[in-house]
Amino acid sequence: MAIRRAMGTFLGAEQAPEGLWYSVKRRLLGPPLVNADLGEQRLTKPLALGVLSPDGISSSAYGPEEILIGLLPIFGLAAFTMLLPVTGVVLFVLVLVVLSYREVVSVYVRPGGSYVVARDNFGPRVAQVAAVALLVDYVVTVAVQTSAGTAAVVSAVPALGPYSLEITVGVVLLMLFGNLRGLREAGRSFAVPTYLFSAAVLLMIAIGLVREILGNLPNENPHQLAHHYPIGASTAGLTMFVLVFTILKSFANGGSSLTGIEAVSDAVGAFRPPESANARKVLVSMGLILGALVAGISWLAHLTHATPRTTGYPTMLAQEAQIVGGHSAAGQVLFISVQAASALILYTGANTSFNGFPFLASFVAGDAFLPRWLLKRGHRLVFSNGIIVLTACALALMIVVGTNVNRLVPFYAIGVFTAFSLAGFGMARYHHNRREPGWRRKLIINASAGAMSSVVVLVFAVVKFTEGAWLVVVLFAVGVPALIRLNREYQMESQVLERIGVRPRPAEPPKYPRRTVYLLVDSFDLATIAALRYARSLRPTMLRAVHFVIDTAQAETLRQEWARADRGVVLDFVDCPDRRLTRAAAELVAAEAAQPGTQVTVVLPRRVYSPLLGRLLHDRTADKIASAVSQIPHSAATIVPFDVRSRLEVLHERQTAPGKEPGEPAMEPAATVAAGDGAARVARKLAADGDQAAYKRPKPSRGVSPIGSVVPPGRATVEGRVRTVEIRPVERSAVLATEISDSTGQLTAMFYGRTHIPGLICGAKVRFRGPVGEQDGQPVMINPAYELLAPGDSQSGGEGSG
Repeated sequence: MAIRRAMGTFLGAEQAPEGLWYSVKRRLLGPPLVNADLGEQRLTKPLALGVLSPDGISSSAYGPEEILIGLLPIFGLAAFTMLLPVTGVVLFVLVLVVLSYREVVSVYVRPGGSYVVARDNFGPRVAQVAAVALLVDYVVTVAVQTSAGTAAVVSAVPALGPYSLEITVGVVLLMLFGNLRGLREAGRSFAVPTYLFSAAVLLMIAIGLVREILGNLPNENPHQLAHHYPIGASTAGLTMFVLVFTILKSFANGGSSLTGIEAVSDAVGAFRPPESANARKVLVSMGLILGALVAGISWLAHLTHATPRTTGYPTMLAQEAQIVGGHSAAGQVLFISVQAASALILYTGANTSFNGFPFLASFVAGDAFLPRWLLKRGHRLVFSNGIIVLTACALALMIVVGTNVNRLVPFYAIGVFTAFSLAGFGMARYHHNRREPGWRRKLIINASAGAMSSVVVLVFAVVKFTEGAWLVVVLFAVGVPALIRLNREYQMESQVLERIGVRPRPAEPPKYPRRTVYLLVDSFDLATIAALRYARSLRPTMLRAVHFVIDTAQAETLRQEWARADRGVVLDFVDCPDRRLTRAAAELVAAEAAQPGTQVTVVLPRRVYSPLLGRLLHDRTADKIASAVSQIPHSAATIVPFDVRSRLEVLHERQTAPGKEPGEPAMEPAATVAAGDGAARVARKLAADGDQAAYKRPKPSRGVSPIGSVVPPGRATVEGRVRTVEIRPVERSAVLATEISDSTGQLTAMFYGRTHIPGLICGAKVRFRGPVGEQDGQPVMINPAYELLAPGDSQSGGEGSG
């Protein structure tokens, strides 16, 4: 229709003004991306290994060091020997986990990892254990990896050591900014740190082994080093319990070396075909590289006696690089290369959580176990809410605990190995249920991985309980029931709302013989006039304006203004001595809605101001009343917003418009302004396009009665331009209501039993002949004869009879 085409042209040429927050966001994050930009890049195996492995491979930078921290206070110098068998047990667990996840990526191509495995094999409620585990893991990963990356930096530049927290927080905020801009991990640049770190550390290990063979590899005296961890004198006299507890504690610390293995299972669909086969190869390659690095770093620590420091720097890996390379120029190049590569891969590994956490949160929210606002993509097509939540949690953890990796590790492995356990047991159940060829071997592998991971969780929860693991246990105890409770709430809401598709047939709408509309009036202004117009458009059985009297002087002023305006609606004054407007409105509505067959609608004008100043200067009374009314049966509340800010801009434009003579009125009548700046701007746009004639109210022709002069009852011939066409349901039928207007007024024609009349559309010029009645103070014709004088679109004229 003509009006829709004109509106579309206008909106395309003159968009609504942007808010301050949107302007700031656009400047910081760049222009918004559209859904068509949400592409998917398929990964080759070398690129996938580099992109998906930083979290897993980088854990070798601090895993062996954490094992040694657990052994030194009890075993003393023998800890450097005990480091090797404990590392061997950790590598055995690594083999089981890699074999288990090979089965995961073979079966589950879609992302989700252990969460999807648990959901499909144990149900959505058990899957929330995996959800909490992975969400906690992602949060702690950001804290641990960035802290370890900063430790690598300050190991090379010790002067920066006192500023470790500030550096780490700055890196996390930089990651937040980059990911909100839509930083993608599928680029080649994100693969570089993995290969740089692997090459640098493997080269260091190779040089160390050669120097050991040649017999010129020096070692440190731990007792002479500053800020070293306590070193036990001897194990003599220690009970077996203490020794076993220490070994278990060091093994639990070493479990941090296995984090990040699940990253491949979250991105199987991003591989090039065949996806599962390529994912398996990348997973095995990552496991081999991680195993070689952990074994090599532990062996060099055994040889060089590189000792962890309580300050967190220099790291054990940095000491090994310094010892292996020596003080020559080539040795310094090796040292700087290892530290730079370590910092890069650790920071990159932390950034993988900014991809994994929001996607996992969106999966869980899609299952209605997390708030649905986590499903929304933001300005740059990323899950902005999830990114912000992850950043806030990680920063809070680092500010409270600090950036020492050893203090953060107790929060780490419980979440990681809980996910490993559920993935292993889930795949074991999958193979047991399907019994495909070779299912027994696969079941044993996955069940063993699940059992071993469960042992690690139990060991970690016990030996690290007082060091921070208690908080993770509490998070599980609180978080899982909270997610289930949230899901129950969503289910109840869905049942109440009765969404389409839940029921075989939608419920029949109720039919009320009596419809009452209350217009709540606080003051007589343009917002009230706009709300009154809307209330009249509802065509109620009874329309009442109500003012709750709190200030008698204000009430008297309002009474005088209402009487002078003579809007044709009686204004009732209801005493409200206790000033509880919400309660007074609810009581008024409840009393009316209690009448049989009555439906009550409350119309509330709301004045919309600038976001910040408006909240400071004005309360939200309309929202409070609407909330109370909506809880009363057979009643509803409608808020009619009135944008004061845009009205002020329109008035300012008119006051400063060029060509005004001195003394010329600066403002048009109030009714024109009440129509809103949107209508005024549309009119200006149409006038500029030379199409304003299509909406100008036509002057009556000769021999035709002006609509404004028609006095019902009687007969008349009128003509005008169609403003609205509406189909109104009536009992077992329908009525086509057409409103026309000329320069003197407006009239409604009702065609009973009709839902469409060819040519009778918005913008068409028509002539009606027939009897005239009255409804709600407006002239009405029932089934008049009609004649199409000018089409609204490219319709042909015609004449007919109602």
